[in-house]
Amino acid sequence: MDIKRKYPVVVDLGSGAGALMRELESYEGIQKVIMTDSSKPMLWRDAEDDNSSINIERIEMDEECSKLAPDAHDCIMSCLTLHWINDLPGTLVQIKNALKPDGVFIGAMFGGDTLFELRSITLPNSLQLAEQERQGGLSTRVSPMTDCRSMSSLINRAGFAIPTVDIDEVTVHYPSMFELIDDLRWMGESNALLNRSVPISPDTDCNNDISDQALYQTNDKEKGSSIPATFQVIYFIGWKPDASQHKPIERGSAERSLKELGSGSPF
Repeated sequence: MDIKRKYPVVVDLGSGAGALMRELESYEGIQKVIMTDSSKPMLWRDAEDDNSSINIERIEMDEECSKLAPDAHDCIMSCLTLHWINDLPGTLVQIKNALKPDGVFIGAMFGGDTLFELRSITLPNSLQLAEQERQGGLSTRVSPMTDCRSMSSLINRAGFAIPTVDIDEVTVHYPSMFELIDDLRWMGESNALLNRSVPISPDTDCNNDISDQALYQTNDKEKGSSIPATFQVIYFIGWKPDASQHKPIERGSAERSLKELGSGSPF
């Protein structure tokens, strides 16, 4: 980690079965991880197999209704969970309130361009195009996701100091649509919308002649024929405000202008 401080206790928000916790074991100084998740079966799924060198505490809670004590935590982390949150602005405020002054929140979430190949009607062989042609309309298949610019605005609005947001994309190639859908289900990333439409009909899906051969399969000399799936990940970090933190200089307080610098005038 690029942060030089040591955090004895880390909160893993939306931990699932503990994938992030297992990665944190290798970092010096971490003595305890508090795993929180809204799903009790997922939270305790691997508890019997725990052989971790750090202490583990599990708390069942809805991420939108935090049970974390206010002003009590040095470090809160969240890995690929927040895209499921309905009230993201409110959840970010609760996270900030749970941190100690100068505490840090580090997170990663799927961004709005995730699986754009499935959703983009502009692609010649996308799933939505196939659905429009066969069904005469489009159905919502994934929950709404935020983008990098919106996430930056939300972190600022929640009151975090010194925020930083970055973005990355990972493209995974699958042999066919079946492996992609199977992976999404095992990841817990299938459609969870309350008002979702009926499943993709046999007239539209992989059993038809426009399936994984015609949907959006690509032909690459190295990878061969494959189904690409792009996962966009938004990374972000923010700190709870504290008097000890560096603060930007007040606007208008500079003694020289950039115009003078560009003109070559001596200072």
